[in-house]
Amino acid sequence: MLKDRKLVLLDDGRRNLLAGVAQLKRILDGEEGSFSAEQYIHLYTAIYDMCTQASPHLYSQQLYELYKEVFDDHNRSTVLPSLMEKHGEFLLREFVQSWEKHKLMAKWLNRFFNYMDRFYVPQKRLDPLEEVGRKSFVELVFDKLKSRVTSMVIGVIDDEREGQLIDRALLKNVLQVYVEVGGTSIDFYNVDFEQPFLKGTADYYSKKAQTWNFDKTCPEYMIKAEECIQKEKERAASYLHSTTEPKLFEDALFELIIRHEEEIMNNENYGCRVLLCEEKTDDLARMFRLFSVVKDGVLPISRIFQEHVNKEGMSLLKHATDAASREKDEKEIVGLLEQGFVKNAIELHDKYIACITNCFQDKTVFHKALRQAFEVFCNKDIAGCSSAELFAAYCDTIIRKGGSEKLSDEAVEEALDKVVKLLSYINDKDLFGEFYRKKLGKRLLFERNRNDEHEKMVLSKLKRFFGAVFTSKMEGMINDIALSKEHQSDFEEYISNNSELKSPVYLNVTVMTSGHWPNFKNYDINLPSDMVKYVEIFKVYYHSYKKQRKLTWIYSLGSCIVIGRFDAKPVELFLNTYQSALLLLFNEADRLSYSEIVTQLKLSDDDAVRVLHSLSCAKYKILNKEPSNISISPNDVFEFNSGFTPRSRRIKVPVPPAEEKKRVVEAVHKDRKCAIDASIVRIMKSRKVMSHQHLVSECLEQLNRTFKPDITAIKRSIESLIQKEYLRRDSETANTYRYVA
Repeated sequence: MLKDRKLVLLDDGRRNLLAGVAQLKRILDGEEGSFSAEQYIHLYTAIYDMCTQASPHLYSQQLYELYKEVFDDHNRSTVLPSLMEKHGEFLLREFVQSWEKHKLMAKWLNRFFNYMDRFYVPQKRLDPLEEVGRKSFVELVFDKLKSRVTSMVIGVIDDEREGQLIDRALLKNVLQVYVEVGGTSIDFYNVDFEQPFLKGTADYYSKKAQTWNFDKTCPEYMIKAEECIQKEKERAASYLHSTTEPKLFEDALFELIIRHEEEIMNNENYGCRVLLCEEKTDDLARMFRLFSVVKDGVLPISRIFQEHVNKEGMSLLKHATDAASREKDEKEIVGLLEQGFVKNAIELHDKYIACITNCFQDKTVFHKALRQAFEVFCNKDIAGCSSAELFAAYCDTIIRKGGSEKLSDEAVEEALDKVVKLLSYINDKDLFGEFYRKKLGKRLLFERNRNDEHEKMVLSKLKRFFGAVFTSKMEGMINDIALSKEHQSDFEEYISNNSELKSPVYLNVTVMTSGHWPNFKNYDINLPSDMVKYVEIFKVYYHSYKKQRKLTWIYSLGSCIVIGRFDAKPVELFLNTYQSALLLLFNEADRLSYSEIVTQLKLSDDDAVRVLHSLSCAKYKILNKEPSNISISPNDVFEFNSGFTPRSRRIKVPVPPAEEKKRVVEAVHKDRKCAIDASIVRIMKSRKVMSHQHLVSECLEQLNRTFKPDITAIKRSIESLIQKEYLRRDSETANTYRYVA
């Protein structure tokens, strides 16, 4: 079969191929239709024969050179001259069309030369035909025009930045040429377009930034900057290569934001501090968005935010201190501060939590800044009152009567939730716990809370924030009250079943577990006989089924209702136990001296003065005093004021409160010493050997949840434990301790 094949000479084959190329050009120019099947087969067969003929008629090398010559001639004589004549948008369109025609021409020719490309080219390790055609276009067309085209594209993009409408599809096609002429690489795009484009972008926005800084306020500048950055993102997505977007964004961000960070944030008229002061939430949110994409860009904002919140908090502190300084009554001072400072601190916290959520996208760094700011001013004493005491007083007011606004149950729960969150900022959580426990005890004993569910709700929140140990005693107090109601019901049944025990006196006893309740000031007094009788009855009842329990009576917390028979009318007097016992003495005597009262009741001088003052010198003068001044002295004489005429038939006679703050603080400091000792022993028991520095550090970490221990106190505890032989110093390293089992 091969012997019968007609020999194709080089000149004949060349002439046929060039005729085919000429026809292909006419097809590309739209002057003719496509190749017929016969024409395609004829050209393919001619090239196949010239590549497979026996030597010396094997023309593969000459055909390979002819292929390159066809492209070189076409690009040099036709494509380039046509493009050089064009300008502006016409040049860009012609540039794209030329590349599209080149790809079609290469596609057809590669079909004709397919056999040679598959066998001869790999065998001789030559460039593939497609690569030959691409290099011809690059060297003879692209390299000659790239500077003009690049400048023109950048100019069009700048026109778009100035607000003009452009043909984005055309730009995308032009830039696609830059990508495709590189074959498998985008080096042409990167070097010939992207680099000058990015440089032009930096120059453009550098000039714009200078102009806007001069003409516009900071918020207006940020609006323009954000708008430009957003448009650059859209621009990149629309017609730039995907690799350009991050670089373009970075350059625009640098010129518009990073380079002008100081001017934007610290501008004295429109900077971050001013925006915070004026509560410009939209501008703050925009500032955050712009700087959040900069590495560590939000840290300066968070620092300014922290300084601003701290300043606001210190201002609250000053106002509260000034207001308290005008009051003399300590009880009034505490009430004023807890309703003023604590309430305002909660509102301040709500305000800036909302700011963090709405402006700063709930970023952790801003929550940390808020915490640090609140920790500064929330841990300062105000007019001699600690924040722990004020928070406890505020909770007490809210639970007892819903605060000054008489809040609904839902609002009370919300207010208490906010207080508990603020408690995490104070160092002396144990001190708060003791003050709160003291007030909780009085609420439970005197039934001053509006809703038992509020008590349980607060404890559940405290437990969630500070752990079960923190609330265990308080939960025990609530359980004691519930059990006491059962005891009281059983006691009343016990009385009713024993007719000889019945009496007009009604006794209600609350049994408290000593480990749960705070230490209340208490002295035994000589009770009136009726009271003594019922106390003994309750003891018999209680020990009938709780034989191993010891009852200690706290008369200072008791209350009584006594009928006072005055000349005008009988009056129900709501008194404490001490007041009642003292008044009942006047059933046996018309006049009693101070010393006689103290002797008969066995009252302490402090309690005697307070009780006698409440009955003779305060609002309700149930006793007359000689001399009739407002101070109580050991030489005073008292008598029942039968002429007392109150407006109401029921009156409550308050007693001046005893000083409790000092005892609460002392109790807390005592507990802290025990907590530090326990922490040290617990740590050393698990570690056995530990350096001083690491022991102190771990002790601080363990105790920080409840209070912030003093390092000096930790050192004293270590020395104390060494003396008690729980620890000993290492013989080799004096700064290391060993646990003694």
